[in-house]
Amino acid sequence: MPDSPAPSLFDQAPAGPVSGDGGAVPAWVSVASDATRGDGKAPDALRTIGEVAAALGIRQHVLRYWEEQFPMLRPLKRSGSRRYYRPEDIALVERIDQLVHREGYTLRGARLVLQGRGAEAAGEMVAVPEVAALAAGGSSATSERLKAIRSRLAAALQ
Repeated sequence: MPDSPAPSLFDQAPAGPVSGDGGAVPAWVSVASDATRGDGKAPDALRTIGEVAAALGIRQHVLRYWEEQFPMLRPLKRSGSRRYYRPEDIALVERIDQLVHREGYTLRGARLVLQGRGAEAAGEMVAVPEVAALAAGGSSATSERLKAIRSRLAAALQ
């Protein structure tokens, strides 16, 4: 008897991602999430909202809210409104999580980035040269420079 079982179809990655509407899937969508590969299911298997939440460390109510905020996030809904996430849905959730929680985008900014409009169109995370210099410098005059920037911003808003 061999030490390890023979590989099955479930151990192999699928041929490629397929979007639910038959359209092309963006290049950043992975076939299956690394976070969900160890759950004993096939890479292309559907996963419940609880499984996705546990694997990615995102609460279920946040995933439901993101479905409202991101029109491209549409998991399958079956009887009783049970949600089933496809691999491309999971990859999209991971990308949203990265944009919002690690890169500092607002939900609106992340939505525009995912739609291909970019951060500049969203008005999000646009670098102000003085603030970038302050973040890098950290000199003793930092508070004075910040006060000057604040007063210029206040004047611009009036």
